[in-house]
Amino acid sequence: MPADLAVIGLGPYGLPLAQAAVAAGVATIGYRTGPEAGSLSPAEQRRMLSGGFRPATNAAELGRVRTAVICAPTPRGADGGLDLSQLEAAARTLAAQLRPHTTVILESPVYPGTTEEFLRPLLEEGSGLRAGRDFHLAYSPSRVDPGNRDFTPANTPKVIGGLTPACTESAAAFYGRLTDKVVRARGLREAETVQLLETNYRHVNIALVNEMAVLCHDLGVDLWDVVRCAETKPFGFQAFRPGPGVGGHAVPQDLTTHGGRTLRMVELAQQVNSRMPGYVVQRGATLLNEHGKSARGARVLLLGVTYKPDLADLHGTPAQEVALRLMELGASVSYHDPYVPAWSVLDRPVPRVDSLYEAVADADLTILLQQHRTYDLQGLSVKAQLLLDTRGAAPTGAAHRL
Repeated sequence: MPADLAVIGLGPYGLPLAQAAVAAGVATIGYRTGPEAGSLSPAEQRRMLSGGFRPATNAAELGRVRTAVICAPTPRGADGGLDLSQLEAAARTLAAQLRPHTTVILESPVYPGTTEEFLRPLLEEGSGLRAGRDFHLAYSPSRVDPGNRDFTPANTPKVIGGLTPACTESAAAFYGRLTDKVVRARGLREAETVQLLETNYRHVNIALVNEMAVLCHDLGVDLWDVVRCAETKPFGFQAFRPGPGVGGHAVPQDLTTHGGRTLRMVELAQQVNSRMPGYVVQRGATLLNEHGKSARGARVLLLGVTYKPDLADLHGTPAQEVALRLMELGASVSYHDPYVPAWSVLDRPVPRVDSLYEAVADADLTILLQQHRTYDLQGLSVKAQLLLDTRGAAPTGAAHRL
């Protein structure tokens, strides 16, 4: 059966899009751009295949679809800027197969201006076609929230910005098959900047509450109670909660490496959030000292090492740096996570405990890094010699909170 849609890049952005398309009855093929790791479970991927999703290994198939969405990863590079190498490879592959009247949409996180200044020339040069005349070109920020059961692609509004008004309408017609609401941006750059604002909003607000956590600990104030009370305000406040750091695939962008522009607030937020794993280790070492133990030689158990609860995704997880810093202090580190059967830090395997309650009782210090639903924190807090809760998930008074 011929496909209507090609999703290029089957990582954290492409797989959920392909899943939503298949659920909406859109015949979809997926084309990998590299060794990507998506956030769908094996059961979800099996359902996609049974629903008609088809992996494509022949690039020629990309020339037989009406819509092609590029979801190639754009991780942070060695210079701190976004690495567009996978996006470039995906664009060149698509360009060689591009047919007239195709709608090409970019969903990868990029700097404002990338679609027109970087992607467009690659597509035009490789295809001999002209964007806005021979094929449609648009940008749509990905709004994937893995594990969120309340907001799915179907009920999350989709922002669209095209090179021309006709490009916008063509992309809007496609996304209208997947979601209840399509929001039209003025153009490509506006749509790209939506992604920039949404990602930085998250990081800046997490940084604020992380800094509040440090302050409140010094003042002897219960931050979680402060947040609980503050979120009753019906306007001007959205609750964010602290943690051991910020993980995930969305990279905060201060534009420092893009035209020399700087968003000072984002730069500060990155500094605050990057200090949190070290702060967690410092708090853990202090707790051990207060109970007559040293971090060197201490048995430390990490609970939950993924970046989000109830998902097997380790991308950018702060647990990596927490474990590394503990090891540098001479601690004996082990972990438990129902979603992660094996875990390494700098190619050093970290022992995984099987008997959770026995391991908690045996550990000199247990650090809750992620509050998976399977964890009975009331029971674990009773068993633990020392429990440092970085998520405010344990019952009040049952653990030492961040």
